[in-house]
Amino acid sequence: MITQELVVGKILAHLNAELSETELVHWAEDALVTLVESDIDEPNEQMILDTLMYIGAGDTPGFPLTWSVLSAFLEKLGTKVRIVTEAS
Repeated sequence: MITQELVVGKILAHLNAELSETELVHWAEDALVTLVESDIDEPNEQMILDTLMYIGAGDTPGFPLTWSVLSAFLEKLGTKVRIVTEAS
């Protein structure tokens, strides 16, 4: 089941360097197919679909997966983003 929380978690994992861009794109492509083929109606399904379609095309020049793009998706999905730095 592809939920809003799952999509938010994957985007955050990418922004926190826990998931590569390629992994995020491949996950979004697979998640999009799963969601489209599902008979379950998810709350905010259209926003989830729009987000997955964009991220799934993230390996093409017209759909950059920049910080500003991904943070805008997070806000539309109800998650505020803030930056926390750590010493390396």
